[in-house]
Amino acid sequence: MAVRLDGKALADRIKAQVREEAAALTRPPALAVVLAGDDPASQIYVRGKERDCAECGIQSRTHRLRCDEARRDLLPLIASLNQDPAVDGILVQLPLPEGLESRAVLQAIAPEKDVDCFHPLNVGRMALGEPGFRPCTPAGLLALLDAYAIPIRGRHCVILGRSNLVGRPLAQMLTARDGTVTLCHSRTEGLADLTRQADILVCAVGQAGLVTADMVREGAVVLDVAMNRTPEGRLTGDADFPAVEAKASFITPVPGGAGPMTRAMLMRNVLAAAKGGDAAC
Repeated sequence: MAVRLDGKALADRIKAQVREEAAALTRPPALAVVLAGDDPASQIYVRGKERDCAECGIQSRTHRLRCDEARRDLLPLIASLNQDPAVDGILVQLPLPEGLESRAVLQAIAPEKDVDCFHPLNVGRMALGEPGFRPCTPAGLLALLDAYAIPIRGRHCVILGRSNLVGRPLAQMLTARDGTVTLCHSRTEGLADLTRQADILVCAVGQAGLVTADMVREGAVVLDVAMNRTPEGRLTGDADFPAVEAKASFITPVPGGAGPMTRAMLMRNVLAAAKGGDAAC
C-alpha cells in the first residue's frame, strides 16, 4: 500500500515560512489578482487565493471586470499594475472571456511580476536553468518529492499530458534534476507500455480513470495532478486511486496532494518577487 504524499501538511509548512519571511519585510508583499468575467470555478479559485494570501501575510488586491469591461480595460489595467511599485505579483485568472486572447494578456505582464511563470522570458530562463520563477504546480511536485526523500536522478519519469501549465515545464524541471523524461500525449502509441516503465508517473490529463492499475509498475511513485469531478460531485484525479494505491510506493491523493502545493508555491513566488530577487529553482 502506497504512502500518501501529504501536500496539505507540506503546504502549511511552506506558507508558515512565507508568513515569517513576509513579516520581516518593510511592507507586506502584494499580489494583484485579475478576474475577468463570471466563470463560477474562477470565482472559487480567486477566493482560495485570497485566503492563502491572508494566511501568509500577503496583501491580496482583486480586480474584477465584467466581460464587456475586460475587452476594453484588461490590458490597460495590467499596464497600470506593471507600473505600480506597491504590487509585487500579478496573476490573471484563466480562462478569459470569449474574445480575449490569453497569450497576449499573459505576455503583457511584466516578467518580474509574473508569479505564474507564463511570460516567455521566464519560461526561457527556466528552460536554460537560470534563476527565476518556476511554474507553481511543477515546483510543488518537486518540493513534495524532496520532502519525502524520493530521488529523481537516474529515474525514468513518464508524464501524461503536455500542457504549458504542467507537462512541458515539469519535463524540463525533472530533466534539470537528472531525471530521464518521457512526455506523453494524446497521440502517443503504446501508452500503457510506457507507463509501466515509469519509476515516477505523473498524471496530468484531466480524464478520470485514465490510469488503471495494470498501467503502473509495482513500487512506482504516482503524482496525480488532475482535478476531475464525478457526476456525484466528488473530486478525483486521473488514476483509479484505490487500485493504483495498492501497487504504488507513493501517491498523491486528490484532493490534498498537488492542489495545496500549487497554491503554496504561488505564495512563495510572490514573496520572492517582493524581495526583488528570484524564486528558488
